[in-house]
Amino acid sequence: MSSHILAFPSGRSLAGPSHGVNAGLVFRSPLHSATVTPDTAMSDSPHGTDATLERLSDYACRLRYDDISAEALHQVKRTLIDTLGCGAGAFDEEPAAIARRTAGRVQGNPGARILGTSQCTSMDLAAFANTVLVRYLDCNDTYAAARGTGHPSDMIPAVLAVADGRRASGRAAITAITLAYEVFCRVADEVPLKGWDQGMFVAIGAACGAGKILGLDRAAMGHAISIAITTGIPLGVTRVGELSMWKGCATAAAVRTGVFAAELAAEGMTGPGHPFGGRDGLWQHLGIDAPAWSRFGGAGEPFRITRTSFKAYPAVVHTQGPIGLVLELRSQLAATDIASVRVATYGEAVRRTATEAEKWDPQTRETADHSIPYLVAVALQDGAVSPATFTPRRIQDPTLRPVIKKLTVVEEPEFTRRYPAESCTRIEVTTTDGRRLTARTSYPKGHRGNPLTDAEVEAKFRGLAGDALGPNACDRLLAAVWRLEDAATVDELFEGLSVSR
Repeated sequence: MSSHILAFPSGRSLAGPSHGVNAGLVFRSPLHSATVTPDTAMSDSPHGTDATLERLSDYACRLRYDDISAEALHQVKRTLIDTLGCGAGAFDEEPAAIARRTAGRVQGNPGARILGTSQCTSMDLAAFANTVLVRYLDCNDTYAAARGTGHPSDMIPAVLAVADGRRASGRAAITAITLAYEVFCRVADEVPLKGWDQGMFVAIGAACGAGKILGLDRAAMGHAISIAITTGIPLGVTRVGELSMWKGCATAAAVRTGVFAAELAAEGMTGPGHPFGGRDGLWQHLGIDAPAWSRFGGAGEPFRITRTSFKAYPAVVHTQGPIGLVLELRSQLAATDIASVRVATYGEAVRRTATEAEKWDPQTRETADHSIPYLVAVALQDGAVSPATFTPRRIQDPTLRPVIKKLTVVEEPEFTRRYPAESCTRIEVTTTDGRRLTARTSYPKGHRGNPLTDAEVEAKFRGLAGDALGPNACDRLLAAVWRLEDAATVDELFEGLSVSR
């Protein structure tokens, strides 16, 4: 057999060379005249197509700038400000330098810029290096769903790298960011990670966002998604125990996979026809039935980017409530007055930040920003949590350990029930003279139920990026983001983030 027939989202057949024993084999049942393919019985659809792949690729190609609501457009700009601030604030950190050196060895055609520099590299490596910048401080946005959570702004460097390489307009970048968010968040709504990492969502969303800039049609978009998901499923062990530098780089690898998949698809590369619903596809490996997909954003349906949350502090999202409450209570006592601190919160927060021994004696920056015990102790002592909280000297400070030993972190079942709609935390501090101080929140500052104002988003940007860029450059970049829909290219974003070193 010289070729096979591959069912794909466009509804047409794509001819290609035969690969493997079962690739494209067509069986004729002696009892029926219908054609049956090996994957049909396990497909999302009774018609033999992968319904998830079809739904995602169709939506990705249909979405237009004019479909984006005013609310979503505004949130895209707010998110860009937040994301670029996080990237500028991490420019001097070691993982960022490693990523720049690695990416700088490659020349792209077309080339894409590395944020903060005049260097160009390939689009996929620019996306990788720039995502490392954005993720390092653990201060960029978050999306919490019942099944999956993560940081969808990790995908923004994918869109910007391809937009830079392809000289795309501001409106094209806005549309691609909105699309990437919609895909990431809707998949997170439906798909449990079950031991895999959030890069699963990132790879799919980044492929769609990059593919949108590249102008892929439905068939090519389907191939890009298929290549991305079959290649880019990372292990959840990245965020377990003592955390390494890779904690802040894992989604950067997924972003690179998504961009590379879109570039390959643009050149005609094909991917598996049933990556989600087929035999050995994602649903089979997760042990779940195909999701019943809800409506995607547009035509009156809200875009998921409007349901994301920002962070007030550079630490994992589950620590935002405890940090804020401790800083609130701190004005009423001194650290030396504390006899005990009890933190009650939801189960996911306890599991991620307090159940492992490493979280009670962190040795790395990445572990410290995922540790309620460390962050509560340092907030009590310093009255702030900032990037300076995570220097090696501060993490190893022996004066923090006695404070940590006074802490208890427990799950409150009612708080678990309310998560992720609410992020409930209660702090109870008992003093050495017997006083008991209590504070509670359901919506920490930055949560979508208690969002940062535009002025607060800008202030956060200046606080993170000011030292690297200076006040005048911060002003220019903020202005460029707020008028991005009128820009012919994304040049102002890259030029505005040029760091003088």
